[in-house]
This record gives sequence, C-alpha cells and structure tokens, in this order.
Amino acid sequence: MKLYSDDELAELLDQPVFHLISDAADHLGLECYVVGGYVRDIFLERPSNDIDVVVVGSGIELAKEVKRRLGRSAHLSVFKNFGTAQVKMQPTLGKQTPLPSGGVRDGLELEFVGARRESYSHDSRKPVVENGTLEDDQNRRDFTINAMAICLNSKRFGELVDPFNGLADLEDGIIATPLDPEVTFSDDPLRMMRCIRFATQLNFQIEDETFEALQRMADRIKIVSGERIEVELNKIVMAPHPSIGFEYLQRSGLLQIILPELAALDIIEQRNGRAHKNNFYHTLEVLENVVKAPSNPTHGGDISETPLPHREGPGESLYLRWAALLHDIGKTKTKRWDPAQGWTFHNHNYVGAKMVPQIFRRLKMPMGQEMKYVEKLVDMHMRPQVIADNEVTDSAVRRLLSDAGDDIDDLMTLCEADITSKNEAKKKMFLENFRMVREKLTDLQEKDYKRLLQPVIDGNEIMEMFHLKPSREVGVLKQYLKDAVLDNRVENEREPLMHLLVEKASQMGLKCQ
Repeated sequence: MKLYSDDELAELLDQPVFHLISDAADHLGLECYVVGGYVRDIFLERPSNDIDVVVVGSGIELAKEVKRRLGRSAHLSVFKNFGTAQVKMQPTLGKQTPLPSGGVRDGLELEFVGARRESYSHDSRKPVVENGTLEDDQNRRDFTINAMAICLNSKRFGELVDPFNGLADLEDGIIATPLDPEVTFSDDPLRMMRCIRFATQLNFQIEDETFEALQRMADRIKIVSGERIEVELNKIVMAPHPSIGFEYLQRSGLLQIILPELAALDIIEQRNGRAHKNNFYHTLEVLENVVKAPSNPTHGGDISETPLPHREGPGESLYLRWAALLHDIGKTKTKRWDPAQGWTFHNHNYVGAKMVPQIFRRLKMPMGQEMKYVEKLVDMHMRPQVIADNEVTDSAVRRLLSDAGDDIDDLMTLCEADITSKNEAKKKMFLENFRMVREKLTDLQEKDYKRLLQPVIDGNEIMEMFHLKPSREVGVLKQYLKDAVLDNRVENEREPLMHLLVEKASQMGLKCQ
C-alpha cells in the first residue's frame, strides 16, 4: 500500500467527476465525502469503478444535481425508501463519456446516500434509519478500513477523515470493526462473512477481539438468506488463496452452520495406531492446487457448444473450485474401519455427488448446468486415478472420455490437484501416471472421439426396429452397442453393430419387426 498526504489525495482526486460533485455540493450547500471501498482502494493502489458518496443532508438531492449537470450522458436511479440514489454513466460504444469539464470513463457508478445512523432489532437485518452526521455514518460502517472518508467540498478537498485509524489497520493488514464487534455483527450478521471475505481477498489478519466476536456471534448467521451467503462464499472461493477464508470460517464456527458437510471433514480418527488424514485440510490443499493449476487442455478445438461459467481456464473457474471444495464431502458418511485395510471411504465419490444438489439448493446456488457440472466432477474424480493405478488401456480411456465429455480437461485438473502426498516419490509416480492418461486422451481425441465413441445406431432406431417405447430394454441395447465400440470389439459401423444388436435383442426375447 501507499500512504498519501491530504495534498496528495487532492491531486489523486483531481478528476472531472470529483470536481463536478464538489461544485454541485457547494452549490447546494451540502457537506459531502467519498467514502468506503473507493478510499480504501486508493491506498491499496487498486482500480475501482464504484464511487460511494456520503452527504450530510439529502444524498438524493445531490444525485439529482449531478445528473442535471451531466445531462444525457448519465442515468439516474432513485431509491426513496432507502434514501439513496445512483448515477451511472451511459456507455458510448467504447468511447469516453464527455463531461462539461472533461472526460470520464464509461461504466462509472456513483452512489449517493445521506449520512445516517442505524439501529437494529435482534431478529432482523432491516435497520431503523435516521438522518445523522458524518460521525454517525462512519460509526455504522462495517470495518475500520471501510470507514475512511475524503472530503469533496472545495474548501477541504482531499482532507482525509479517519476517526478509527483505518489507515493504520490498512498498513498493518488488520480487519477490525469501528465499534464493539459484537454489536457490529449482531446488527448485521452478514458482516461476519464480509469480515472473512476481506481478510481472504486482502490476505489480512482478523484482529483478535473481532475474531472472538465472530466465534461468539456465529449463530446469528442463521437469519441471513442463502443468496447473501452465496455471494460472499463465491468471493472467498474466487480469492487468490481461498483456503485462508475457509480456515477462518471453520475456526469461527460459521462453516458448521453454512456448510456443515465440509466442516465435518475436520477430524482425524485413529485405531490400532492407524489414522486417516484430515480430509478438511486435504480439501483446502486440493482447492489451492486447482487455483494455481495452469490451463492444460487435452482437446484440440472448441468442443463445448454451450459455454458455461466454469470455462475460463482452471485457475479462474468458479465451479471447478466448488468441485474441488466438495470432492470429498462423501467421506464422512462412507468412512469405515477395516482391520485388514485400515480406514476406507468406499464410494465416497458417489455419495458426495448425491449431496451436491442439496448443498446448492440450500445456498440458493444455480440448480442447472453449474450444479450438474459440480455433481459430475465429484462423482468422477476417482476415475482417472483408478485408470492410472492400473494399466492405461485404450478401452478404459475411451470410457473415461465418453463419460466425461466436454469436462474432461477440468476433471483431469481436479484429479491432479487431488495428489497431495508428502511422499515426493509417490507424488511423482502419480503425476507420471496421469501424464500417460492425458497422452492417451490426446491420441483418442485426435482421432475424432465423438464420431468413434457414439454408436451409429441410436435409441430412436432401436425403438423403431423392435416396436419399443422408451424403456429399460432400450437402455440395455444402447449400452451394449456402446460397450462394444468402447472395448474396440467392433468398428463403429452400421453392419457389424446391426449384427450385434439383433443377436443381443434375440437373447432378450425381442424380435425385429
């Protein structure tokens, strides 16, 4: 981060948009400040396109005046019930939006709110709001680093107002609340998630008193909607090092409430001197491995016809990271002690996959392609390892490729990330085996795997030949033909497949019509 004097802050704010707001506020006789994340990000030297302006008086009145001065180049939205207004610059086909005093980039959003004080009832996140002073407004802010304000009025332009030493906390890498953290979290329990999210994104430490309040107040998160929790969770998942956030969530007790399936993995059991690994911390290691995974495609072209949010490349994929986070959640339910084998987790992938829809539904996450993608990767994450542990045959790789389809790259990335052994020789062996699987995948894909692996006789033709309706028999016949192609017992050509089909149907008591 970088420290600035008030004069230097004034120079940084020497931009048309801030001078326009300053002139409008002075014209109306209103005291106004830029506050919150924009100020924090100035010192962190991070870009920000959203500007929050606090007005001692009517924020809506100032927003209307700013909109009047901008003319058609901006759009005004007023939220009277909340005493707020938004002015958004209109896009101009990539050109900068002209202002009377110069230019400003498109997409800039100005949020105006009147300074206020808030009070909450115990069972609601909806506050009772009253007009207040700048001090009242800063008191209600979530964290000291978000409570700093810079005056925009011409006589004090660039003056930093920092009553809670937020700048010092920013410099020390500390997340702390302006007032009593227990009151702050009780008033708005979502702030507990935001606390951990900021600590994760910025790689900051949560101040001891603030963290202790998190632990005491964790139960209050129950009054927050799944949608709001999902937003914060996704920001933690997409942080440069998401494991920081999940450690904080676990230690605070929040994870046991919002994602108990993951929290339950934080245990080590021992019998007869044999212990299994802590699958919670193993999961965090897998997640970090996925984050730093390079894009390592095995297909040569654009296979996916329907782009999904998880197709940005391994390190940037939200739902691939979710698959890493949930890949072992079935281990709690499947853990068994076997005197001969030790601890076993048979079918944990299948059990875990069945838990994915429940989790997505509870957290109000998308139940469509995104959920099915995560469910699929959790279910299949053991398949490449099983292949790699044995002889890497064409038949096994064909089946893997057929079942994984367009998600084969992500599946392989997840499986490679799942290698967390501290035994370097063992780790090297696993990675070498996976390299061989990838080579086989590449070879098969170069031969146009979709054409080779989909039998030329489909279900509709089978139903027509044997006068069947959609049924188990049709599924059995389709799978029989597919297995024959995958096992390379016959060429994927009509004549040999038709011979196999008639023979199998006859065994099942079906006659060709």
